[in-house]
Amino acid sequence: MHYYSWILTFHVMSFMSWMAMLFYLPRLFVYHVEHATKSDFVEVVKIQEYKIYKFIGLPAFWATLLSGSAMLIINPILFDTGEWLYAKLVVVAIMTIYSFSLEYFRVQLENDECKRSGKFFRAYNEIPTLLSILIVAYVVVKVFDLLFTSLIIAFFIFIMYMIFQQPTRKE
Repeated sequence: MHYYSWILTFHVMSFMSWMAMLFYLPRLFVYHVEHATKSDFVEVVKIQEYKIYKFIGLPAFWATLLSGSAMLIINPILFDTGEWLYAKLVVVAIMTIYSFSLEYFRVQLENDECKRSGKFFRAYNEIPTLLSILIVAYVVVKVFDLLFTSLIIAFFIFIMYMIFQQPTRKE
């Protein structure tokens, strides 16, 4: 158990790095899509998108996954601490799917094949915030609360709806 705290520290740091990519990459997608006519700008953004995903996001994802798995192997009693852990693992699975979806969009944008709008990516950028709030809440409080979860999800659905209601920006 002496190593557990070190693994937990590494896990939190890895998670923070993974989240940095999840927060920033969709923002780059917004810039990419909304400035598609500025080829020099887009070429720079493509490099940034590639590097943040491949050199920060993907390694941080694997470090988070491996350190989280190590914590569960070292301390299997966590599985008996309540449904919060299972809720967290479900949210982590959703976050993993989201993370790989960013690579899908990145490749589409790199090949100039993406048909998504800036509004789409602005709304899509809200998803990691929602998921991280749920994960942190479950871990800190060590409780899965359906009302809290439902209210947070409803709030973010409202935010996304409001993003789509905004007038389209003209350059």
